[in-house]
Amino acid sequence: MEFDFATPVERRHPDRGEWPSQKWHRYDASILPLWVADMDFRSPPQVIEALKARVDHGVFGYGLVPDSLRHTLCEWSEREYAWPIEPEWQLWLPGVVPALHLASLALTEPGEGVLTVTPIYPPFLKVAERTGRLAQQAPLGEPSGPGEPWRLDLEALEAAITPETRLLLWCHPHNPTGRVWRQAELAALAELVERHDLLVVSDELHCDLLLEEGEAHRPLAAAFPGLAARIITLWAPSKTFNLAGLTAACAVIPDATLRRRFAAAMRGLMPDVNVLGLVAAEVAYDQGNAWRKALLGVLRHHRQALVERVETWPGVSMSAPESTYLAWLDLRRANGLSPHSASPQQVLMERAGVALSDGADFGWPGFVRLNFGTTATQLEAALTRLDRVLKT
Repeated sequence: MEFDFATPVERRHPDRGEWPSQKWHRYDASILPLWVADMDFRSPPQVIEALKARVDHGVFGYGLVPDSLRHTLCEWSEREYAWPIEPEWQLWLPGVVPALHLASLALTEPGEGVLTVTPIYPPFLKVAERTGRLAQQAPLGEPSGPGEPWRLDLEALEAAITPETRLLLWCHPHNPTGRVWRQAELAALAELVERHDLLVVSDELHCDLLLEEGEAHRPLAAAFPGLAARIITLWAPSKTFNLAGLTAACAVIPDATLRRRFAAAMRGLMPDVNVLGLVAAEVAYDQGNAWRKALLGVLRHHRQALVERVETWPGVSMSAPESTYLAWLDLRRANGLSPHSASPQQVLMERAGVALSDGADFGWPGFVRLNFGTTATQLEAALTRLDRVLKT
């Protein structure tokens, strides 16, 4: 089956059938949005057809997570990650961000430390504050040279750990740098986690969009079975199949005690996953793999186009992302932006008419995150606008 990733989908005009979207309605029509992490592609056809059939049923009462969805995710995990999981390990809930906050409430006490590495997806940085815990951060190691990857700085991470530290919020693969952590890095992290008696939430939301040919994702809990009793793994079909608005995610928790604590924290705070989200998740994992593989080819092509363009922008650097459709650009020495008191994100929006995500929100001012999960036409239009500023 061939899939259309080339035709732009109208997302700007509600009067033409599109409900307002965060991505396309946060800024006015003069701005091209390459910021928030949703793609501009239609979801897999099988998912769309299944949702139409469910809507035609016409009744949208309270739903249950069907056994068929649990078994489908088990099959996906064993096939794609070589990790056999059990249906009872799964706790489905409406989103990964709520799961991060629930984990803090369930697994830590007020005043205990919640640690993460930066730069990081912005909600990670809010979890401790919002749950009355101690916020702790450690920086990643910057690339050692052009084209080199971001690095896990174990010395910095260990230096950030205090007697209060209880929970590590981990991102695997990493958002925003796109790093796919290697086995040696994860082994060193696992040793540190065990030595300091930490619990881990491993956000693996981008794990199905690895851009290097032949790469396979290995969940942290699968790579280190001895740590499984310490780990909550978070998955969702949202990034893989462009289903973010349907808010369906899963916490995979092998340890029964940890699972009971997390489930207890959910009661009264989390609504059930909506019925359309459950339908979409099951069909995506069951029938969406051909679409995903076609998407990966598109994203690899777009990544290469972006790499080549960045090479023409003096003072701008980027480590090519190894996963997903997000690129992390260093603009601290960009010729076209200095001197400016405003953030690079603000300057590029005002002068180029392109909206990117501000690195300050990820804990690293001077950077921007660019979403290349859009059509080739829309990406080229945005890059041409950025040329006007960044080639200066």
